[in-house]
Amino acid sequence: MNKLIRPTDKEDAQITAAAMTDPDNLLLTDTELSQFKRGRGRPQGSGKKEQVTLRLDAQILEQFKAAGSGWQTRINDALVDWVKHH
Repeated sequence: MNKLIRPTDKEDAQITAAAMTDPDNLLLTDTELSQFKRGRGRPQGSGKKEQVTLRLDAQILEQFKAAGSGWQTRINDALVDWVKHH
């Protein structure tokens, strides 16, 4: 595992000073910064779920993952459906 080596305060100041002189690296204005939108990521949860460790057969997990992202939600939906019918 690689260890992250952080720059010293002096090195950080030198890096920042060099970046500030780069004409291709202009500071963004508050207006420009406000235009950034958060990209796709993990959707906000309902707050009603608990994190657990669960062992599943490899073939079951492969089937759910094969359908793409959202496989954990699909497993949860399958379990909700099972509970409704049993």
